[in-house]
Amino acid sequence: QLPALGGFPHLPAPQEGQAWHPLPSTQGAPAWLTPPHLLSLPRWALWFFKNDKSKMWQANLRLVTKFSTVEDFWPGWVLTDGIEPMWEDSQNKRGGRWLITLAKQQRHTELDRFWLETLLCLIGEMFDEYSNEVCGAVINIRAKGDKIAIWTREAENREGVTHIGRVYKEHLGLSQKVAIGYQAHADTATKSGSLSKTKFVV
Repeated sequence: QLPALGGFPHLPAPQEGQAWHPLPSTQGAPAWLTPPHLLSLPRWALWFFKNDKSKMWQANLRLVTKFSTVEDFWPGWVLTDGIEPMWEDSQNKRGGRWLITLAKQQRHTELDRFWLETLLCLIGEMFDEYSNEVCGAVINIRAKGDKIAIWTREAENREGVTHIGRVYKEHLGLSQKVAIGYQAHADTATKSGSLSKTKFVV
């Protein structure tokens, strides 16, 4: 079950023909825009994994919805449309992930915020010229702890990967003393998460 987005009771009611989206330049402050100025974005797909042990792993994947603008995203409640949420996908297999691991006690304090900021980084193309390197984001809710990850296309693209990691860390509001690591899918696929080699750290 995905974390709830939560309400925005402080926002003014929209007027007819208007829509709301968070502007990066105002750090998420609301702004009313008329339709000709709606922020157009790449098309994204939201997937859900149903843990049915009687079925093959791939058969448990469920496509929930697709959207291409911030305006479409808010009411619909995340991999680029056309990419499946598996390491073996042709656009994922050479890539890797920036991984955020949260302890169980952080589920009620940080998980919702981290996941929301992760999605806003994706659909708002916050990674500058390297936004096209991002394949999507994955969240795993597990008994022993939760994980959020941003997947990228090319693990060997050091400049792009580290730029994405730095921007992501900044938007999550993590202090400089907190380090996050990047793992290549090729390495993670052959080892358990705890044994996977960390390729980059920011």
